[in-house]
Amino acid sequence: MGVGLEDIKKLRTMTGAGLGDCKKALAEANGDIEAAIEIIRKKGQAVAAKRSDREASEGAVLCKAENGFGAIIALKCETDFVGKNADFVKLAQDILDAAVANKCKTLDEVKNLPMGNGTVADAVTDRSGITGEKMELDGYLTIESDNISCYNHQGKNMLCTMVALNKSVDPAYGHAVAMQVAAMNPVSLCEQDVPEKIRQEEYEIAADKARQEGKPENMIERIAQGRMQKFYKEACLLNQEFIQDSKLSVAAYLKQADKECTVTAFKRFTLRAE
Repeated sequence: MGVGLEDIKKLRTMTGAGLGDCKKALAEANGDIEAAIEIIRKKGQAVAAKRSDREASEGAVLCKAENGFGAIIALKCETDFVGKNADFVKLAQDILDAAVANKCKTLDEVKNLPMGNGTVADAVTDRSGITGEKMELDGYLTIESDNISCYNHQGKNMLCTMVALNKSVDPAYGHAVAMQVAAMNPVSLCEQDVPEKIRQEEYEIAADKARQEGKPENMIERIAQGRMQKFYKEACLLNQEFIQDSKLSVAAYLKQADKECTVTAFKRFTLRAE
C-alpha cells in the first residue's frame, strides 16, 4: 500500500526520525503507525548495540535549577555535528526538564522516567537509531538549595556549573561564582573538604620537589606545608583569587553581598579533557 505524506509527518513528529526513515518504516509496516514506531525503535537498538564500543565524547551538557533543585546532565554522542543538532539538544533539554521536575537523585532514576512511548533510556536509544551514532547519558550531578545559580559556559553546551549559596542575595553574585567554578575548576569548597588522597599526593609532590632542590631534610616538612597552603589557595573555591578582582578571595567577594554569605555546594561538568 502507498504511504501518505500525512502519516509520514505524523510518524516524524512522534519519533523525531528523518522523513526517509519514516517512509521506509511505514512501508515495511504496511501503514501501521505503531508497527512503524517499533521498527524505528529496533533500528535504534541495533545501532546502539553495534556501536557500543565506540567513544562518545561529544554532545550537549545542560543545567537547570527550579523549586530548590538543580541538575546538570550530559547527553553524549560521537561527533560535534550531531551534538549541535537542534533535535539532539532538544532531547537533552527535555530529559533535563523531566529530571528536575521529578527531582531525580540518580542517573538510573532519570533513565527510567517516562518519555514518549517508553522511557528516557528508550528515547536515547531511538535517537541513536536516527543519527547512526552511539549515545549515552552521563555526568548527572545535582544540588538541593533555595539559592542555586547555573552557568552554561559561553552558551556552547560543553561546560556547565552550579553553585549554591546559603543566603538569598543579588543573583549576580551566584552567577559570578558559577563562572569562577567554570574557569578555575576548584578541587573542593575549602581546605577541610579536600579528599585525603589528593591531600597526601600533593604533600608528597611538594616534599619531593623540595628534596630535588637540595633542601635540608629537617626543612622538608616546613617547606612542603608552605607549598600546601599555596595549593589550597589555588584548589579550594572559597580560597581562590576572585577572577574579576584578584585583590579579593571568593569568600571575601561574597561577603560584599552579605557578611554571612558563602558557598554551600558546587558542581561542574565538561565534555573537554582538562
